[in-house]
Amino acid sequence: MLIDSHCHLDRVDLTPYGGSFADLMAAIRAAGVGHMLCVCIDLEGFEAMRARVAGEPDVSISVGVHPNEQGARDPDVEDLVRLAATSGAVAIGETGLDYHYNDGDLDWQRERFRVHIEAARQSGLPLIIHTRDAREDTIAVMREAGAEAAGGVMHCFTETWDMARQALDLGFYISFSGIITFKNAEALRDVARRVPQDRLLIETDSPYLAPVPHRGKKNEPRFVAHVAEKIAELRGLSVPAVAELTAENHFRLFGRPA
Repeated sequence: MLIDSHCHLDRVDLTPYGGSFADLMAAIRAAGVGHMLCVCIDLEGFEAMRARVAGEPDVSISVGVHPNEQGARDPDVEDLVRLAATSGAVAIGETGLDYHYNDGDLDWQRERFRVHIEAARQSGLPLIIHTRDAREDTIAVMREAGAEAAGGVMHCFTETWDMARQALDLGFYISFSGIITFKNAEALRDVARRVPQDRLLIETDSPYLAPVPHRGKKNEPRFVAHVAEKIAELRGLSVPAVAELTAENHFRLFGRPA
């Protein structure tokens, strides 16, 4: 069974499915994907996201505010803990730091990150961490705020082995997306070869970052198969073995659905 450990089902383009979410889900299941984690990026859209996947036993959800979201409702710890408890969320996030599209004083990002870490600590849920162009600060905030007590995953990882090693030392998992199939991603593929087998996850981050051979198109959870194929190639494993070990890792981190 393949698992997409990070996707945004509420944002996937339904045009190829005649606007039918049910048909999208049928196509995903037909591709061998047995579970998905639908990740929240803002509180304004949380209830709509939750409603979209309600009744889908093979979809879990998270609650959080993406580091790039500005001008939106900024959560406090109590907000996140309460929403997680009442919605059955399995993770806090996605959160983290992203300096790629922002400049100037970014302490607001760091403070938001700290809020999510504290909410994860209080709720007992793992963190979903996004990081871009903020390696040192991401690890520094994780250490200062006690992210190790919550654990979680560095999602859609695109950074160096040194950063991966530091995150692993804090008890985090490393998740790879379709980026590892891109022609210019050899350094990242080397990281994917080195991550311990029991800390490895795969994802699509759909509808973004479609893997080869779909690069440039809208991404979907069924394309996680291409990520599994690349991981299998890099590590000398079969695709079913990669599916099995990443599924085991996913459920160890996020829990099995009821």
